[in-house]
Amino acid sequence: MPDWVAILKEQTATGDQMGREVPQMLANPDISEAQVKTLFSALEKQAEFVEKLRMALEKFGHDFSIIKAAERLEERYADLAASVAEKLKAMRG
Repeated sequence: MPDWVAILKEQTATGDQMGREVPQMLANPDISEAQVKTLFSALEKQAEFVEKLRMALEKFGHDFSIIKAAERLEERYADLAASVAEKLKAMRG
């Protein structure tokens, strides 16, 4: 059986990194619309994966604090995706 907590820790580290890198990418004046679309798609996939991870944690009866951490990570990816969507909207005028 997978170690769901270890997966959550890895995903949280990735989420932390994305939380630092995405704003920098969006602030780059040379970023293209295609790059923004790709970034949005990647963040959406991460959000979906973390949602599935959270559901697995719930299914296997992990502590509330662990499930709450997964929910926070899910929210982080949703917030990042929303900021990318705003950038894309602004680029399209």
